[in-house]
Amino acid sequence: MDLGLENRVYVLTGASRGLGYATAACLVADGARVVLAARDAAGLTAAAQRLGGPQHAVAVSADLGEPDCAARLVATAQEHFGRLDGALISVGGPKPGPSHAVSDEQWRAAFDTVFVGTVRAVRTVADALPAGGAVAVVLSTSARMPLPGLGISNGLRPGLAAVAKELADGYAGRGVRVVSLLPGRIMTDRNVELFAATDDPQQARAEAEADIPLGRLGEPAEFGRVAAFVLSPAASYLTGITLPVDGGALPCP
Repeated sequence: MDLGLENRVYVLTGASRGLGYATAACLVADGARVVLAARDAAGLTAAAQRLGGPQHAVAVSADLGEPDCAARLVATAQEHFGRLDGALISVGGPKPGPSHAVSDEQWRAAFDTVFVGTVRAVRTVADALPAGGAVAVVLSTSARMPLPGLGISNGLRPGLAAVAKELADGYAGRGVRVVSLLPGRIMTDRNVELFAATDDPQQARAEAEADIPLGRLGEPAEFGRVAAFVLSPAASYLTGITLPVDGGALPCP
């Protein structure tokens, strides 16, 4: 199936590695061009080079917590590639720990970056998109079901999913789509770190896999292909939903 991605342009945050990079690779493979953003300047530059360099991918060192971040990314896409068709908005997972052990300062810092930064980015990008544009927001299965030891994520992700639905309804009249993606246990560096923080990483991984109906952890490329489809014109009647990419781990809503 032709996804209609040829020469389309997308901004991706958190894209030096993990789910953001995996999505960028899938978009570029189908003919799209991308603006990659992350805080890791060296990793970001290397990622852009792996995707083909300036003709296919450009890198912008940026932090979603910065008020002008999203506007800079939109401007880069328009100036470098001459258009913008959508974005994948992803921010690194907040500091792990149960809710009762998270300090007020950690809550505030995460809220400013994870919540406010995400909402601002979605709004800024959506305002700049033409009809047919799309924004995918990377959240977590914690948007539907709390995850042990991830208190901040459990607190912020459900609210972001609700705001994303409201934004989807608000922008639908302009033909701009907003979708939330809920990755589950996918073997990104984040999940490697979470397993490593346990007393027995191998046992923790085995227990995680036992809770997944498909019986295994996901690969970043499996998420990337879903995200690329959601952002593409092929998904033109898809908006306002929360889409799990989790091997069937979430129960029915």
